[in-house]
Amino acid sequence: MASVPSLASTVQQRLAEGLSAALPEAGSADPLLRRSDRADFQANGILALAKRLKGNPRELATKVVESIPANDVLKEIEVSGPGFLNITVSDAAIVRTLAARAADARLGVPLNEAAGTTVIDYAQPNVAKEMHVGHLRSAVIGAAMVEILEFTGETVVRRHHIGDWGTQFGMLIQYLIEHPHELDHSEGGEVSGEEAMSNLNRLYKASRALFDADEEFKTRARARVVDLQAGDEETLALWQRFVDESKIYFYSVFEKLDMDIRDPDIVGESGYNDMLQETCRILEESGVAVRSEGALCVFFDDIKGPDGNPVPLIVQKSDGGFGYAATDLSAIRDRVRNLKASTLLYVVDARQSLHFKMVFETARRAGWLNDEVKAVQLAFGTVLGKDGKPFKTREGETVRLVDLLDEAIDRASAVVREKAQDLTEEEIAERGTQVGIGAVKYADLSTSAARDYKFDLDQMVSLNGDTSVYLQYAYARIQSILRKAGDAKPAARPELELAPSERALGLHLDGFGEVIAETAAEYAPHKLAAYLYQLASLYTTFYSECPVLKADTPEQVENRLFLCDLTARTLHRGMALLGIRTPERL
Repeated sequence: MASVPSLASTVQQRLAEGLSAALPEAGSADPLLRRSDRADFQANGILALAKRLKGNPRELATKVVESIPANDVLKEIEVSGPGFLNITVSDAAIVRTLAARAADARLGVPLNEAAGTTVIDYAQPNVAKEMHVGHLRSAVIGAAMVEILEFTGETVVRRHHIGDWGTQFGMLIQYLIEHPHELDHSEGGEVSGEEAMSNLNRLYKASRALFDADEEFKTRARARVVDLQAGDEETLALWQRFVDESKIYFYSVFEKLDMDIRDPDIVGESGYNDMLQETCRILEESGVAVRSEGALCVFFDDIKGPDGNPVPLIVQKSDGGFGYAATDLSAIRDRVRNLKASTLLYVVDARQSLHFKMVFETARRAGWLNDEVKAVQLAFGTVLGKDGKPFKTREGETVRLVDLLDEAIDRASAVVREKAQDLTEEEIAERGTQVGIGAVKYADLSTSAARDYKFDLDQMVSLNGDTSVYLQYAYARIQSILRKAGDAKPAARPELELAPSERALGLHLDGFGEVIAETAAEYAPHKLAAYLYQLASLYTTFYSECPVLKADTPEQVENRLFLCDLTARTLHRGMALLGIRTPERL
């Protein structure tokens, strides 16, 4: 594995050397390099430098250009305007750099030297409850961040903080005791996720109705909560049945989402029960939390309610019960102390931002978070319907996640069938699933997480525009060209002149490593999605302007096949990091 310095970093280095040779007094000034539409790159750091040194920027710029020794990367540097540098790199440098990327399994992307351990808390469904569209974003964004961070060399620990504790279990368990066959399965065979969920749904509705209508049952249910919290064996065994039944269902949904969720990664709210008392004791003894009207609270100067009074974080209620805060704080202690996390990443709905702000600040005051260990909420917006309002069914119910995914697969299968030339029914079904699930993930990941987005299936499975289908077709088209190439093999030819669309594609391919680093550092999968969409667009332009198999010379055929192949590998790798499949034929 060899990391390949990008052309941008090579140019940056040459300019920095020129700067310090021409102006030793400048120290290590930043040339401020960026991509430009006037040339390959533009550097405008000399303007600020001239201001500091009280010199004429154009004269300084000229002096810097003269101080850069002749080399085989920079083809032309032109001083323009008030003192910008417009830089064009040589065609040979582009092809040589890409050849070095192609020779590496990681496409020359370096590992992060400052890599640590990140615990990602994502995909947090609730036991005995159906997963709805609101659960989609945490799962999709979290799974993509797991892949991206692992690719940069980070050690990633996955955590699914499922809702598997709380007062509703008293009602459910008591109902199951009184109706013992409600969770039984039909004889033999695997239990489907659908069957498990319909069992749980039926039981939930029936127990809720009884709880609301029958005072005696309500009393028994409340007593059962006390048994559960006290660790009564029979009660815990029945509670476990609900968890196990729910897992059958969760796993079926995650499998449909083409996501790998493993048993040891599921540590629900109940996983921290043994720590709650101690967490409260530590917070109270250290003075971070104080008793207020019997409850254990943490107060903040800057968090006040509409009445102007402080809104505290309640760690323990006055009746001795624990809220979410106690569990979340215990999880932080566990993740820092036992999992040795340097970063805690929470992929949680933006509507919980205030709660997490208070929890993180409390953990900082307690010393569990500090300069070495940070916690970050990757907050995401809401999924909206086409009408721009929160996504609901016609009856005003929240939309079942399974229904949504099935519909996406149906729509995508229709698109694949229409375009398919030589695919069997089985292949159409398989590709339809990959395209449909890819479409749902990409629509989510190509929007900045913090923004709400509209769930519009027609748009998502469209072949035109910023969709995963467009990217998947670009990939499949390249595979088709490579299959048709016969004896011609991809080979980098640095001696050839490049057409404008070849240069544009080549320079963009070279930026892959920088985009990965930025995406990982900012927890911003939409930046990777935008890069890949632009890559497919530049490839489309190249394909329409530069004949590949009918190029003028055998060398040009090889070089263009080389560009095709590296584009395909970059698309494949980038899409995989987003959790999206790239079928070889479509």
